[in-house]
Amino acid sequence: QVQLVESGGGLVQPGGSLKLSCAASGFTFSTYGMSWVRQAPGKGLEWVSDINIGGDSTYYAESVKGRFTISRDNAKNLLYLQMNSLKPEDTAVYYCAQGRFKYDYWGQGTQVTVSS
Repeated sequence: QVQLVESGGGLVQPGGSLKLSCAASGFTFSTYGMSWVRQAPGKGLEWVSDINIGGDSTYYAESVKGRFTISRDNAKNLLYLQMNSLKPEDTAVYYCAQGRFKYDYWGQGTQVTVSS
């Protein structure tokens, strides 16, 4: 069965960095675009970034553009989100999702808290 397992979240000070990982299994990872989506406390889901199957096309929400970088390793079935210059408003549960625009499967999420 499809499994997406996020890791790498935690507590970081404003201006700090974190790198999230998503380990994919149960499907042919290299044939799917992938996305990161987040949900802040008390708010709805927000698309953060997505990447095409080859990893050479990436897209970002305006709120994270220039600070976050999405990447993938198709040989290892891994999706990444490098997050730099973190702000308190980046605090959220971050989910990786199979697909772009339409998500069939989600991980359980990893908590990112940006606070001094």
